[in-house]
Amino acid sequence: MLAGFVEGSFTHDGKTRVVYRGGAGPGVVVIHEIPGLHPGVAAFARRVVDAGFSVALPVMFGTVGKPASTGYILEQVVHVCISREFRLLAANQSSPITEWLRALCRSLHAEVGGRGVGAIGMCLTGNFALALMVDEAVMAPVLSQPSLPLPLGKSRRAGLHLSEESLAIAKGREVPVLGLRFTEDRMCPGERFDRLRAEFGDRFEAIEIDSSRGNPFGIPQDAHSVLTLHFVDQDGHPTRRALDRVLAFFRERLCSS
Repeated sequence: MLAGFVEGSFTHDGKTRVVYRGGAGPGVVVIHEIPGLHPGVAAFARRVVDAGFSVALPVMFGTVGKPASTGYILEQVVHVCISREFRLLAANQSSPITEWLRALCRSLHAEVGGRGVGAIGMCLTGNFALALMVDEAVMAPVLSQPSLPLPLGKSRRAGLHLSEESLAIAKGREVPVLGLRFTEDRMCPGERFDRLRAEFGDRFEAIEIDSSRGNPFGIPQDAHSVLTLHFVDQDGHPTRRALDRVLAFFRERLCSS
């Protein structure tokens, strides 16, 4: 599944995690989704490598290579809920693990150089890319179906899983943000993207893929993972166009002109 990637590790503040590395060029940190580093995430990471980037894939939870399933997803949600490194209901506070991820981004940038690094989070890690913007090394943040805080109640539906102080720093950097979601995704409600538009204005680029009943591409209403589990690798398909835009965003922000 991870052919072409090399297993290594990264340590910060006493915490060591496995990190898979592959490719060459400007750096991109790919933060996998629930339930773990499954084959769909690996396939996406290979596409980023093939586009000319050096990818770092940290293992956040789950079993590397294990396919996603309903039971596996629920098992890992419980695991993350009880972990001190994640705060699933915090609307105005980032998960502590983002500090480790910021250090990884800085390390990757120092190693590969260039204008900065990209960072993409997915599902429960989607908002992490926003938190990483606090660090000047991160120049291309992508939020794919950002699902934290869990959308329980009005305030959490529009929550960004980010402190007011960190939000102010992110806004002050004048760095654009790319977001992806399916329109009927209950885990990533429209109010969250409305909030991002309100906070970042024209610097927030939203890709919202129609998953309403009867949509022309037959995308199910419960579609959630834009670039992995519900990705369709066909020319003209909305998820393929979303992938192409993500790769173009990385090139625009990270590659020398």
